[in-house]
Amino acid sequence: MFTWCAILFSLGILAFLDSLFNMGEIFRRVNSVLFLLISLGLLIRTTTKQKSRRQESLEKKVFSLEQQVRILEQGEKKLAEY
Repeated sequence: MFTWCAILFSLGILAFLDSLFNMGEIFRRVNSVLFLLISLGLLIRTTTKQKSRRQESLEKKVFSLEQQVRILEQGEKKLAEY
């Protein structure tokens, strides 16, 4: 993620310099395409990270609920034996 942000920052600096020094139309088109592709990559990366984070939190909840069920079953067995 840091590398994506660094690339976007450097492209922003290049775009600023391009507009400041008026280098040419070709660089502007290439720069805009690079901004588009990198921002699309960042969008996809963040959405997949959010989905995986949600799945991990659900797995943790399931694990804790399974532990609670085991504890309750053990308590039920102890009460039945008593």
